[in-house]
Amino acid sequence: VQLQASGGGLVQAGGSLRLSCAASGGSFSVVGMGWYRQVPGKQREHVARITSDGTTYYQDFVKGRFTISRDNTGNTVYLQMSSLKPEDTAVYFCRAEVFLADWDTRRYTYWGQGTLVTVSS
Repeated sequence: VQLQASGGGLVQAGGSLRLSCAASGGSFSVVGMGWYRQVPGKQREHVARITSDGTTYYQDFVKGRFTISRDNTGNTVYLQMSSLKPEDTAVYFCRAEVFLADWDTRRYTYWGQGTLVTVSS
């Protein structure tokens, strides 16, 4: 399973960006997809995630500003980021948790390559 993330860039504080992440490759079913972010010297942190039934979870620092959604296939996830702040500057990573086969109950985790979001003050 490959994850292709896109949509990062440079934006002024208060602006908006939309990140996309598409999962592809072989046969799989998505359990959930989410976004994490990381700044140099700090641990990667959870931002938001969406489960296969559409339930969404957000970290407090993005509630009311970011919205996670997915397409009809459930294999592409979006992160609409609004009211961006300089402290949102980070590399954003897409993560997917999937089943690879009906008979295999193990969940497999995959990460995308990361996309840089820079918010200027």
